[in-house]
Amino acid sequence: MGNGSGSVDGSSGGLTYKDAGVDIDAGTELVRRIAKMAPGIGGFGGLFPLGKDDLLSSIELALRDSYLVAGTDGVGTKLKLAFETGIHDTIGIDLVAMSVNDIVTSGAKPLFFLDYFATSHLDVDLAEKVIRGIVDGCQQSDCALLGGETAEMPDFYAEGEYDLSGFAVGIVKKELVIDGNNIVAGDVLIGLPSSGVHSNGFSLVRRVLDRSGLSLKNQLPGNDLTLGEALMAPTVIYVKQVLDIVGKGGVKGIAHITGGGFTDNIPRVFPKGLGAAIYNNSWEAPPVFKWIQEAGNIEDAEMRRTFNMGIGMVLVVPKEVGRRIVEDGEHKACLIGEVVGTEGVSYL
Repeated sequence: MGNGSGSVDGSSGGLTYKDAGVDIDAGTELVRRIAKMAPGIGGFGGLFPLGKDDLLSSIELALRDSYLVAGTDGVGTKLKLAFETGIHDTIGIDLVAMSVNDIVTSGAKPLFFLDYFATSHLDVDLAEKVIRGIVDGCQQSDCALLGGETAEMPDFYAEGEYDLSGFAVGIVKKELVIDGNNIVAGDVLIGLPSSGVHSNGFSLVRRVLDRSGLSLKNQLPGNDLTLGEALMAPTVIYVKQVLDIVGKGGVKGIAHITGGGFTDNIPRVFPKGLGAAIYNNSWEAPPVFKWIQEAGNIEDAEMRRTFNMGIGMVLVVPKEVGRRIVEDGEHKACLIGEVVGTEGVSYL
């Protein structure tokens, strides 16, 4: 490379990485702040202890008898609403939720989480809010934030915007894996309530918002929340309550209700030839879904295959186990349907 005496902008001295739009000092400051929230972060790779036992054989035995379960996801165009509302401190919870809620469906306990944060120009204060939400999500799911990547990519993203991805790894003993293989007709479906839209369907939500003529600052009809607050409600992290229910026995299958809604997600846990009959009006959906449907003039079938409709996780259990889960009232669970001998999802 030549050793020219002038810079592109005419000032003296050579170009720097900062001139090109990447502020290394800002990245260093962000790492320093993250390290306060998640000690141990800052090296080239994160170390996760496999156990306190020094005997290698016992660790090998534990791994031989278990599966590692991995999942990855983002939060989609819900990020657009974060940019518009300025609500950045909970989007990290959504990020963690989307991965850990997936891996817990096999009965796995999340071990650790990694994140990827990319932006055009690093705003340390904004990034700290996002990472703080990720730390919160990891605490809610009892897993370690083991590391991540912060990428500053000038001219790649719009000013003030960013993108997120998350990666989770968990573990489950082989004999405790939940795979749906022993589900039979007559088993029942237990639903765990959602907080709202969670992190799926926001491309449709944003189209509805545009068509409605309302802004995110307008009140959600019949509610104290603004539309922005209702739509940005963080995804429920189901890890602790699902593992608690699983630990009491009887759970045969678990479906995380994400993109595809009830229609596509529930059948994923069934053996061939079985389907689900959902009891209409067996739970109360958050008001935001009624507004979305009315403002967008959306048909019932489209709502059910796009959104969670107020149920974020579905557990398939024998009838007597379902009765026990609902009656103990610990997890606000409700009986929402049953397994039938016809494939697909129908509504009664």
